[in-house]
Amino acid sequence: MPEVKSRRGEYTEATRRALLDAAAELFTERGFARTSLDDVAAVARVTKGAIYHHFGSKPGLLEALFDELELSENGAARAAFEAEEDPAVGALAALDQFLLACSEPVYGTIIFREAPVALGWDAWRHCEEKYSYALLTDMLDALAAAGRIPAQPGEALPSIAFGMLGAAGQLLARTPAPDRARVRDECRTPFVALLAGLGAVGS
Repeated sequence: MPEVKSRRGEYTEATRRALLDAAAELFTERGFARTSLDDVAAVARVTKGAIYHHFGSKPGLLEALFDELELSENGAARAAFEAEEDPAVGALAALDQFLLACSEPVYGTIIFREAPVALGWDAWRHCEEKYSYALLTDMLDALAAAGRIPAQPGEALPSIAFGMLGAAGQLLARTPAPDRARVRDECRTPFVALLAGLGAVGS
């Protein structure tokens, strides 16, 4: 009996994985609105009912994919930040990781082009509060604790910086591949200027 349950669990996980991979491919290539659940099921080679079983709906499938992508990217950016002893250097390392991720077709397209439209701005912002916004506030707190920037009361600074991250992500998501390295450098400049203005790095 335990072996049967194990095989069933493996099948369930394989089905879920196939659906997420198919959604990532189709939402990136065609967009959320132009992709049907029948399309996703066909590419994943499962029934449409499997989508409802695992995710409940098409937006539910997108949210699950969103969470998976952000867990991976947020983990990479946080690791880049925590790897540096100087929080200002770490913040720039995390920024570079973020900008690189936004240049990748799946992450950039789904997080910054499809999800805000498909989920709505408020729902998208709520999802992002668990990831980029949380990491951003942690970095600002670390900079303040180290005396690199003044302590910032309220939400103005993290909200403004978060808006800058979103704008950079949207810009990179629609930038043609040959131009992305240049645009990443251009996106980095205002963040360095912000940190310099706060006194965290030299101008």
